[in-house]
Amino acid sequence: MVILSVDLGKARTGIAVSDKNESMAFPKDIIKEYNTEKLVLKIAEQIRLYNAELVVVGLPKNMDGTKGFKAKECEETAQKIEEVSKVKTVLYDERCTTVLAANTLKSGEVFGKKRKEVLDSVAAVMILEDFLRYKKNKENL
Repeated sequence: MVILSVDLGKARTGIAVSDKNESMAFPKDIIKEYNTEKLVLKIAEQIRLYNAELVVVGLPKNMDGTKGFKAKECEETAQKIEEVSKVKTVLYDERCTTVLAANTLKSGEVFGKKRKEVLDSVAAVMILEDFLRYKKNKENL
C-alpha cells in the first residue's frame, strides 16, 4: 500500500510517499501554509494525488517521551487530516528527524536557501523510512 508521511512545521510541511511495496520513501512536496484548515485541505489533496491508503504524521515528543504543546497540535491536526481525507492517520514519534535531516543535507553539502526548501520533505522521508522499518519488524514477529 502507498503510505504518505507528513512532517508538520510552523511555516512548511514536508510530504513523503512510499512505494506500493512499502520498501522505499520518496520526498514529494513542501506545503507552505500557516492556516491549519487550509493546510489540512492541501494534505488531503496530496493523499488523493498519490492514492495513499495510510497517513503517518510525525509526533514531536520531548526527549523524555512526554508530549508538549507542539505534539498536542500535531495530534489535533492528524485527527483533522483523517476526518477530511477519510484515510486512516497514525502518529509516529519523530524525535530528532529534523536534526538528522539537517545533518544529512549538510554532509551532502546542501546549504542556505536550498537546504531550507528541502529540509521538511527530507524529514518526512526519515519519518516514513523509520515507520516502514518499524512496520516490517512488527509483521515479522
